[in-house]
Amino acid sequence: MNKHAVLSFTLLFAASAIPASAQAPKAEKGYSISVFAKGVKGKYTAPDSIAVIRNHIFIGYGDNNDPTGADGKSNQIVEYNKDGQVVRIYTVKGHNDGLKVDPYTGKLWAMQNEDANPNLVIIDPESHEQKLYQFAEPPAAGGGYDDITFRNGHAYFSASNPAKNPNTEPAIVEARFVGDTIEVTPVLEGNARATDVVTGDTVTLNLQDPDSMTLTPAKDILLDSQGDSELILVHKPGKSQSVLQIPLSSPFGTPQADDTLFVPSDDGFILVSDTPANTVYKIRKERFVPGTAYTAAVGAPDASGATVGFVGILDLNFGELVPIVTGLKSPHGEGFVKHRDDDDDGGNHCDQD
Repeated sequence: MNKHAVLSFTLLFAASAIPASAQAPKAEKGYSISVFAKGVKGKYTAPDSIAVIRNHIFIGYGDNNDPTGADGKSNQIVEYNKDGQVVRIYTVKGHNDGLKVDPYTGKLWAMQNEDANPNLVIIDPESHEQKLYQFAEPPAAGGGYDDITFRNGHAYFSASNPAKNPNTEPAIVEARFVGDTIEVTPVLEGNARATDVVTGDTVTLNLQDPDSMTLTPAKDILLDSQGDSELILVHKPGKSQSVLQIPLSSPFGTPQADDTLFVPSDDGFILVSDTPANTVYKIRKERFVPGTAYTAAVGAPDASGATVGFVGILDLNFGELVPIVTGLKSPHGEGFVKHRDDDDDGGNHCDQD
């Protein structure tokens, strides 16, 4: 994706109007926010990733389990209808993090153990069958795998929690299935060369925290390197790919981002999980602008150490986040639910080719 393909926004926001100590989520003018679902103590807590396909909404609950899977515990993936009512609960072994719907099969891909010992479970939402896949080799970066995206019939994973600094191992890999195992090939190295969109300079990346991924409307891969406070855009992934570095900024200082959602329709609502609040919120607007990017993020600590979690409109030209909802604790996953049932699949977590 090159610079002319992105949207820019001129919105005003008074950062001083929302103190870091805000007690409840607050939506800016034109938006509203309400509770969609909550975790249930003793059953499933700490909502994270969200995947949407038509009327099926899947939310992964991490329960604050060990992200390496070493505790031997399991997580729940809860299916909801549009009204936030529980339809079905799936259990997967390990700590669930990545959650996406394969647009080619309609099956749900659930990635476990983002810090080490990863595994992938593919769930059929119609038959409810689950199939476990192991990786042929441990991740070269020394951690696990986090998120998933699909492009042109190919599946890509982000390689999270790298052991090296600088990171000289792959940050994005492409998956290939061999029986019940998964083999991977490098797509983007952790120390790849990139162009800084703000300065235009060529830089050497050092991706220390590859995390969430999604596909842009231009069919480029957008990777979040959370702890580095930057997004990485991979245009035409492959031998001739080009890479952009997008440093992030916000009214709350340099933010750390999680999911980014490109709204696929003007009619519907955004879901965002606030993990430590054990709550999934619904964000509404009279009419969304299709293609607009919304990012879940946490601002830099203030003098007292307090932070503000927020959802903001992302300007890919400059990396600026303009908040539309503030007062969250630490928002993570996002998804989009369309109101019109006759539309094709919608949502951040149902990537298309």
